[in-house]
Amino acid sequence: MAYEDPQSSSPVTITVSSSGGFRNIGLSSPTRRHSVSNNPNSPLSGIELSGGNRRSSGGGNGRFLSMSKESADEFVGYTVHIPSTPDNRMFPEHSGTESPPEDDENRNPNENYLRDTVYTGGFNSETKAHHVMSKWGEEPEIAVKSKKLCGMDGCDEKLVDGGLRSYQCECGFKICKDCYLDCIGNGNGDGGFCPGCKEPYKDDNSDYERDEEAKDQPNSLPRSRGVKYGKNFSLVQSFKAHPNQDFDHTRWLFETNGTYGFGNAVWPREGYEFGRGIDEHENHPPKFNQSRNRPLTRKVGISAAIISPYRLIIVMRLAALVCFLMWRISHPNHDAMWLWVMSVVCEVWFALSWILDQLPKICPVNRVTDLSVLKDRYDSSDLNNLTKGLSDLPGIDIFVSTADHEKEPPLVTANTILSILAVDYPVEKLACYLSDDGGSLVTFEAIAEAASFASIWVPFCRKHKIEPRNPEAYFSQKRDPLKNKVRVDFVRERRRVKREYDEFKVRINALPESIRRRSDACNAHAEMKAKKEQMNKGGNSSDLIEVSKATYMSDGKQWHGTWTSAEKGHSRGDHEGIIQMMLVPPKAEAVYGTGNDAEDLIDSTDVDTRLPMLVYVSREKRPTFEHNKKAGAMNALVRASAIMSNGAFILNLDCDHYVYNSMALREGMCFMLDRGGDKICYVQFPQRFEGIDPNDRYANHNTVFFDVNMRALDGLQGPMYVGTGCIFRRIALYGFSPPRATNHIGWFGRRKIKFCLRKKKEPKSEAEDEMIIPIMEDEDAGDEVSRSLIPERFGDSTYLMDSIGVAEFGGRLLHNFRGKGSQGRSAGSLAVQREPVDPAAIKEAIRVITCFYEDKTEWGKRVGWIYGSITEDVVTGYRMHNRGWRSVYCVTKRDAFRGTAPINLTDRLIQVLRWATGSVEIFFSRNNALFASPRMKFLQRIAYFNVGMYPFTSLFLIVYCVLPAISLFTGKFIVQSLNVTFLTLLLAITLTLCMLAILEIRWSGITLHDWWRNEQFWLIGGTSAHPAAVIHGLLKVIAGVDISFTLTSKPAAPDEGEDEFAELHEFRFTVLMIPPVTIILLNIVAIAVGVFRTMYSPFPEWSKLLGGVFFSFWVLSHLYPFAKGLMGRKGKIPTIVYLWSMLISIVVSLLCVYINPPSGTQSYMNLKFP
Repeated sequence: MAYEDPQSSSPVTITVSSSGGFRNIGLSSPTRRHSVSNNPNSPLSGIELSGGNRRSSGGGNGRFLSMSKESADEFVGYTVHIPSTPDNRMFPEHSGTESPPEDDENRNPNENYLRDTVYTGGFNSETKAHHVMSKWGEEPEIAVKSKKLCGMDGCDEKLVDGGLRSYQCECGFKICKDCYLDCIGNGNGDGGFCPGCKEPYKDDNSDYERDEEAKDQPNSLPRSRGVKYGKNFSLVQSFKAHPNQDFDHTRWLFETNGTYGFGNAVWPREGYEFGRGIDEHENHPPKFNQSRNRPLTRKVGISAAIISPYRLIIVMRLAALVCFLMWRISHPNHDAMWLWVMSVVCEVWFALSWILDQLPKICPVNRVTDLSVLKDRYDSSDLNNLTKGLSDLPGIDIFVSTADHEKEPPLVTANTILSILAVDYPVEKLACYLSDDGGSLVTFEAIAEAASFASIWVPFCRKHKIEPRNPEAYFSQKRDPLKNKVRVDFVRERRRVKREYDEFKVRINALPESIRRRSDACNAHAEMKAKKEQMNKGGNSSDLIEVSKATYMSDGKQWHGTWTSAEKGHSRGDHEGIIQMMLVPPKAEAVYGTGNDAEDLIDSTDVDTRLPMLVYVSREKRPTFEHNKKAGAMNALVRASAIMSNGAFILNLDCDHYVYNSMALREGMCFMLDRGGDKICYVQFPQRFEGIDPNDRYANHNTVFFDVNMRALDGLQGPMYVGTGCIFRRIALYGFSPPRATNHIGWFGRRKIKFCLRKKKEPKSEAEDEMIIPIMEDEDAGDEVSRSLIPERFGDSTYLMDSIGVAEFGGRLLHNFRGKGSQGRSAGSLAVQREPVDPAAIKEAIRVITCFYEDKTEWGKRVGWIYGSITEDVVTGYRMHNRGWRSVYCVTKRDAFRGTAPINLTDRLIQVLRWATGSVEIFFSRNNALFASPRMKFLQRIAYFNVGMYPFTSLFLIVYCVLPAISLFTGKFIVQSLNVTFLTLLLAITLTLCMLAILEIRWSGITLHDWWRNEQFWLIGGTSAHPAAVIHGLLKVIAGVDISFTLTSKPAAPDEGEDEFAELHEFRFTVLMIPPVTIILLNIVAIAVGVFRTMYSPFPEWSKLLGGVFFSFWVLSHLYPFAKGLMGRKGKIPTIVYLWSMLISIVVSLLCVYINPPSGTQSYMNLKFP
């Protein structure tokens, strides 16, 4: 039975199937959400934005509080967490309704409904919720011990309400009277130890018992005139520290004996009065936060014994280049002026290109993190009283993108998802989103299988500390799996999990065929049903009936995404938006297994079995809308995640890049949460690859870029964003400016002007383009916030608008570590339960991933990933740096992420072509570094300018590679004669280049083999893909011709017995191969011609022959990997091919000598043919 909500004025409704009925909810009246702002334990509760003008979309209550301070120097703001008590519950109390049962107080009432519901909607279509019968994501039933029983193992005694209190320790561990007395009796004289937190009990005396309740009452705060207090925020006058010093809220609580709720303050012993010197127990005030105040990161400079000679040699080589070019220009070759002009122009360009590439490398740095400090600061046991066991780390949303299940195998994507779900980070703070831009049912069911298998794999990884946590990579390791394993049940459980994973792989690989057979059967049934209906209506059975060849899900319903038959409304570029929550948000408290079920594969008694939130998203696509490829998919995930989980930070990964180091997220957060981290927009990790041939024929590892160039940029304003393996600050992605910035004025940016962007100091013309981060506590920021949060920038979703302030608060530093002009937060303010996701929120998420939502907004222009370039990653990072943000390069001891790279020559050239085409687009756009703002450093600007410039070097490189052949053909050379000055300068340039390479190897850690492979592929790409990229870019700029690229195929894991590097030897011809093949043939033939010409000349010029042959061998040595790729597998080319090649070269050489004989030849050279 369906009905319309009479109070809803929205034209879009949601149809929910439940118990055979339907319920319609209008968009204008969404269901009230238990969001962070509605949680009484949240520091954001009851706060309004812009003086209360903006209201929460979840029922009208404000999310932000406008707070005023009369003097910023006199008062200090801080936050206090109020734990759950009978008078202060986690769930708001509603009149007329019963509070949830005690055992289910943290469970989302919509959990089962959300997990089994697929949400769809889009352009001119109704937003619907489709209930499906799913088998994935079901959490095992865990036997939870009643909270009314003793918490000791083996004891089922009930707690006594009167007399002895049930809470004997501040940690909240519940224990009965008998067990408590046993613990006291087993103590060492000081009261015994609590079985929960292992801390000693308080002194056991009657006075302590009688006065306990009185001590728990909060003390009054010192009030000051003109100060306003919010619900969870307080402003106090600092009377113990200098006004300009950072406020230590924990010390203030100690000094004033102030308490907020049970266990939130550190209390001194009786008889101690701070500041008066009265201490009956002779105890000094405790020293707070000594370990937590240590820095989370440390910058390690390069040794002066390496970096100083490195910089000196750069100057020496620059001087040698200047002298060489001056000599070349002043000594023209009058015998071959055309050859001299071409060579000099190319050499000048190469010198300029080398300078642009080398200057940003003069300040390389290394960085290290301290994970123990991160744990002490945010997860320490000292914070348990404040956070009640919850982590104080901010939330992270992880984005995984895929677009084609044929080129990106679902098994690879599923393994990436499993590695993410098993990372070492607070489970309740994680949310994983998969963007399926192809809308494939194969990918959908593969992720559903992964969600089911995760309930086995994730506890297994946590219990035995498995690394890596990608099951395919783990079970494929050739090293001993028993190394460093101490649990006796590891072998048995590993064998069981391995068997389950093998069955999981079979199910994934069989999905395409099983979906096809299922769809064929359902389509045949639908066709028979249609014929039966036609005959019942009196029609002819021989008439053709058109029945759509749909793709069906496992429950027999039609798939809402792409069909195999590509029908209208169900093709790759035309389908509605889909959101499916595979795994619901976990509970706030850890859930441990029982170990009593004989069917359990592993014993998870002491293992947290919770799984992070997992969501499948396929944005809506329609033929009349531009979808902007990967950048558009990422922006859709940004909006959907802001409504559903709203993590303050975002990690994006490609579907083939899995988490290789389970601590990688914590290492990245060390930079974001350290002092000065509020100016960091993203943390970029290096890309590491697997499945590459040992010789790395085509420089797939790209170590010179990731270990040399990126480390060098880290010493400037930060590395570039390279598309994957990057943790973003959500506020930076929204297009906001950093809290502080620096203008670099004058030549080379030597004059620096630092300023704070929290206050409006720029003229209106500049302020209109400036987006200031919203400050929720500052009344003066109302205009700035309202100007930044207008619908013209972010769209008209109130859910999305309200989430921005919450995301900004989640990314703040603690009060003790905040920078000048930045707002901080108190310790424990993020230790709250994640807001439950309700149908209204998913309904709004469907709306923000529709194809029309971005119309008339700044998504893709300033907000989110930037559109208009194939290399959207570089442009997005450039925009952030241009606004004054900085980035950090995080190189971990164990690789953070690992992925795959194309090892086939054709795929590699197409990949390089796509990158180079994007660089040409950047050069001809407003993103050219020549137009950068003063906030970007001079050397950083040079690095970005070189990104757009380097493809044009290929035009000069092709000419220079042909010059040796022309020289040998004509008998001329680029110089008049090989004199001592020319050779000396050339030797100096070559030696300094080799010395620079050696020193780069020393400070970057790469090998000489990596450096040489990079040099080789620089010439291979420069003579094949880069010239084509320049042509593509010019066609797009001049003629408006848009070039489309196919997705790079991701190789799947080879089966047993298969060659792991079979693709390396496959030859697939492409037009990009023509220029390098021509250069190779020209130089080979030219060497033969030059040798024969000199041999038959009466006056041989061996110096010119030596110079031409030397440069030809230089070209051929760089193109050797390319030539080897053309030959295919070793031994497959018959010997006769080599013999015929040599014979043809000799014949062509003799013909050239005959046609153009050297001057002064003898009469016997006059050959006559019959």
